[in-house]
Amino acid sequence: MRAWRFAFACVALWAAFSAHAADPDPQQTAALHALFDQQWEATARRYPEWATRLGDLRYNDRLADESADAVAAWDAQVRGWLAQAKSMTRDRLGATDRVSLDLFIYNLETEVAEQAFPGYRSLVMGALGGAQSHFANLLRESPVRNRQQVLQMLARMAAYPKVVDDSIDRMRRGMALGWVSSGDVLARVLDQIDQQLPADLESGPYYAPFKSLGSEIPPAEQAQLQAMARAAIARHVEPAMRKLRAFVADEYIRRAPANGALHAYPGGARVYELMVREGTTTGLSAAQIHAVGLRELGQIRAEMEGVMRQTKFEGTFAQFIEYLNTDARFFHSGPEALLAGYRDIAKRIDAELPHLFAELPRLTYGVRGMPAFQGPDAAEYYNEPALDGTRPGYFNANIAGWRNRPTWRMATLTAHEAVPGHHLQIARSVELSLPQFRRSGGYNAFVEGWAVYAESLGREIGLYEDPYSLFGHLQWRAFRAARLVADTGIHDLGWSRSRAIDFMVERTGMDRAFVTSEVDRYTSQPGQALGYMIGALKIKELRERAKEKLGDRFDLRRFHNAVIDQGALPLDVLEKVIDEWIAPQPR
Repeated sequence: MRAWRFAFACVALWAAFSAHAADPDPQQTAALHALFDQQWEATARRYPEWATRLGDLRYNDRLADESADAVAAWDAQVRGWLAQAKSMTRDRLGATDRVSLDLFIYNLETEVAEQAFPGYRSLVMGALGGAQSHFANLLRESPVRNRQQVLQMLARMAAYPKVVDDSIDRMRRGMALGWVSSGDVLARVLDQIDQQLPADLESGPYYAPFKSLGSEIPPAEQAQLQAMARAAIARHVEPAMRKLRAFVADEYIRRAPANGALHAYPGGARVYELMVREGTTTGLSAAQIHAVGLRELGQIRAEMEGVMRQTKFEGTFAQFIEYLNTDARFFHSGPEALLAGYRDIAKRIDAELPHLFAELPRLTYGVRGMPAFQGPDAAEYYNEPALDGTRPGYFNANIAGWRNRPTWRMATLTAHEAVPGHHLQIARSVELSLPQFRRSGGYNAFVEGWAVYAESLGREIGLYEDPYSLFGHLQWRAFRAARLVADTGIHDLGWSRSRAIDFMVERTGMDRAFVTSEVDRYTSQPGQALGYMIGALKIKELRERAKEKLGDRFDLRRFHNAVIDQGALPLDVLEKVIDEWIAPQPR
């Protein structure tokens, strides 16, 4: 029944693309955009941290109210918007607006579906981040160019203890419902908190923004603001973090299950069905996804072994992995050298992008080190640019883990996180003439699927010229496939943490510490990792379909723009978009 409802929703979304409205009603159109604007503005006020990350600085002196009453009021508001959106007369709208309306409804329905699971929503601390790290990351993204912006940051520090109190209250309510994060995940949380509380306050992440205040602030005033920051951190932030740590260490972790598999929680199987659907935007079942992962792993492993033979290495696959992960020739001399290596690869890719796209985004990106407190085993990630173009996108590289970041894996990772992966797709979305929620929004399977597909484009621009880099590309691809098996294995089939780790290490050859970090991530973010390979396979399938139907008329550059130029979409809707793109291509 769930799969049928999802398929029906996708048909409805597609109807917006294919139906024809000769005369859109101006009043209905205005009402629709007023609803979009109302929801957008309310979201910015409700989640000022989110607004900051998008470049909207109007609420930079505030933090979200996460009290039970505030959450309940917001949930009711979401349900109200959903009812209002469903009351719109779709056939009185233009084609683009019909798509936007259906996506708007799709998004709100997803939010409402999650409201049915308060226990799951209480799990606010994950292996790679959450309530324990959001504030430090927010400060990193907040501007401190002038005195007013610095005072706003100080106001947020004063407000932070309430955020911690609200988070603890939420977790206690989750405990009463039988929902507590796994012990292994919480052990990582404690380590992340400890990394943010060094003996020297000025060496921690909370003071970091005050070391680079804007040049328009006079030196004497900078010194005054820095003194205020030290006082605010000591009075508000660090005590709140210690309170959070004490709660986790003395109360929360004592109730933690050894295994965080969703099927073991009350109603957890239903939660996982929802997470699979959200993570893939398909009607695929966990069993089907598990089978796809095993199939892909078999094909990729055969190709990896073929590349190993090309290197003339004499030994087993396991010995080859050991060689690649230990020989000094495959590692940089330190964190700055690793960062420079990523930047060099990005420049090489930049020069090739006109061969892959008919139109490129104008927004720039940077490559920077990620905060050290996230740990040397944490995965790299991307931060999107501000919607108004005032802040570039960033590929955040784990330079703290330079000792276990071999050079032969770097090219594919750059293609994924920067270009032609996340930055190119997201920067293009930001620049499109679409409602704001479509320019900034994303569907996991589309965004991550595009990034994995983008990795494969490196083979077409000479990025993996030597066999070691090609092996690295295939290893990352095997890693994406293994995620399908491990995530569904843990949450649907009852795999233990150790079984999932052993499986991924053996099938991918990835470092055990990194794989362990990733498995804890899948435990605390169920279903999210499924979108990568499922999305990439769908884009590859659509490319092959377009090539077959268009023959000599197929233009790879225009195909890529056709994929990304509607913003992020559910995969079934993307398929209809590409089918429509294929049909009218000139003969």
